[in-house]
Amino acid sequence: MTITIHRGSHQIGGCITEIKSEIGTKILIDLGHNLPEGDNPSEDVYDKPENLDELLRGVDAVFYTHPHGDHLSFEAKVMEAGIPQYIGKASKAMMLVLKGQQVFNAKGEREEALRKSIDAIENFHEYDAKITIEIGDIRVTPYFVSHSAADAYMFVIECDHHTVLHTGDFRDHGYRGKGLLPTIATYITRRKIDVLITEGTMLSRNDSRVQSEEELMKSAIELMKRYDNVFVMCSSMDADRISSFYNANKEFKGRPFVVDGYQWMQMKTISETLGSDPKGWRYRFGGQLYYNKHKEEIQKNLPRNGITMLIRNNYQIRKMIDELYPLMNPERTCLIYSQFRGYVLKEHKAFQQRTYDFIHSRDWHIEYLHTSGHASKEALAAVCGKVNPRYAIIPIHRDAESDFRSLPISQELKDKVLTATPHEAIGGIDVVIK
Repeated sequence: MTITIHRGSHQIGGCITEIKSEIGTKILIDLGHNLPEGDNPSEDVYDKPENLDELLRGVDAVFYTHPHGDHLSFEAKVMEAGIPQYIGKASKAMMLVLKGQQVFNAKGEREEALRKSIDAIENFHEYDAKITIEIGDIRVTPYFVSHSAADAYMFVIECDHHTVLHTGDFRDHGYRGKGLLPTIATYITRRKIDVLITEGTMLSRNDSRVQSEEELMKSAIELMKRYDNVFVMCSSMDADRISSFYNANKEFKGRPFVVDGYQWMQMKTISETLGSDPKGWRYRFGGQLYYNKHKEEIQKNLPRNGITMLIRNNYQIRKMIDELYPLMNPERTCLIYSQFRGYVLKEHKAFQQRTYDFIHSRDWHIEYLHTSGHASKEALAAVCGKVNPRYAIIPIHRDAESDFRSLPISQELKDKVLTATPHEAIGGIDVVIK
């Protein structure tokens, strides 16, 4: 077995991991674009066809842990190369809703590219948790993890008598995060993991306690008691976050939960996929009002019942706010910003002027209520300890200056951390970290 970290050992996002068997079967885990910095699009070596062609040469399948753009971006080119692609059922459905929304307003080359992307996603193979897929002599078994993407997985990869666990992005403080360590204990540790490949996004962030999604929902209820009108800016692909605000709003009789057409479709898709699980009650949405369809009803009842509304920064949403805001008391109105704080901090490299201007475009109160989609340092340490790989821990999806060995793990585990090696043979496994 050969493990090649093409990208991700010294950056957050854009991670690409290759697993190759001795006889030459080759798979990729994730193939996404570099994250943008601020308002500017990111540069990516794989935007050049010759570089992407070289990366894809000999690849037998691509497996996506979840559908965020820094993990899934080149699907049309992968399809053109005739390579099968695999993703979870809910992720596939939500990606089709997203691309369908994007193509609606696109023109020219952008529209053509989006239609190729839709065609590729429609042809994705769907995998299921705990069901093994065989690609030549490589076996891949997905296991569900909680993340800010609605449908995320870690993979156990087996070949050449070796076993690797690739965690993808995960956390233990989401609604289904409590299942992380029990899943590892029940299904994974018995396989005797040789190499653990794990994210480390939160390593370089402050040491403040990470609140759970359940705690966030309770905080949302308290804010809704203070404000009659609540605009919520959060990801439309984050089922946990939508659930938090949706279920918080249910505590207020008569207050409508309002969305636009795209958000309505995503909530419907989440209900039909994640909500269809017997334990998926948090993701069964109903009664939300589509603004353009229920405009008169919403505006008529607003002075009496108030409103909770999911918003995004686009022309259509700004037009809706223009229509609603004159009916509101600014002192009883707030915008809850529920995304990564770095986007609106001027000193941060991820700062987005457009987002900053939007949230400060009204005299509403601004409240910050967010929790990360990524593992805390404590969760990372717990996973390392529970998995206890025999040979190596390879951290990816982390800032270059972060130190994985700073985690509260045993010295034995710290000694197994690999962060940079052009080539190393460990326990019969070749490891290349670029």
